[in-house]
Amino acid sequence: MVPADVFRDQPVLTGDLVELRPLDAVSGAPLVASLVDMDPEVRRLTGTHRRFTREVAQEWNRTRPDHHDRADWVIVERAGGTAVGDCALIGLDPDNASVGYRIALTGLGHAGKGYGTAATDLVLEYAFTVAGLHRVALEVFDFNPRARRSYEKSGFVREGVWRQALHWDGEWHDAVLMSVLAHEYAALRAGGGSAAGGR
Repeated sequence: MVPADVFRDQPVLTGDLVELRPLDAVSGAPLVASLVDMDPEVRRLTGTHRRFTREVAQEWNRTRPDHHDRADWVIVERAGGTAVGDCALIGLDPDNASVGYRIALTGLGHAGKGYGTAATDLVLEYAFTVAGLHRVALEVFDFNPRARRSYEKSGFVREGVWRQALHWDGEWHDAVLMSVLAHEYAALRAGGGSAAGGR
């Protein structure tokens, strides 16, 4: 069990490759354009049907600090200070110390550089060693093997499938369910696995 406002004091998370800054009106400003004019492939990989206006994106960013049952970050690459995406712990179940995870890069130009795995490692370290969570889960679509490999590096384990969960371009796609538990994360860290390599 964790407090319902466990994310009230959301910190900056700093690693060698990326820094995660709590999402607000200022930190999220560089992401607005990428939400309004979302890269079509990012839209597909995240299954995002919704379209965002500039006003909606700005309001979303502005109100994130008011929500203490979730934690949203902007992913900033440390070498150049560019915002390359965002990630979040969502859907908190405080009674069961469980939460969902989502991550998206702003464009495929940032893919394959380790930003996503580095960000995920930092979030998991925070989730398990600071927030005291027991379980972090996610879903990834069947046509995104690169993301599945990244999640596996961070310790996520496949646990099931939501069949035909996404309808995209006239076809149905499965969502692969993955999770990592606190004791699995601790074992991975003790063994020097990727989950310890975010900083």
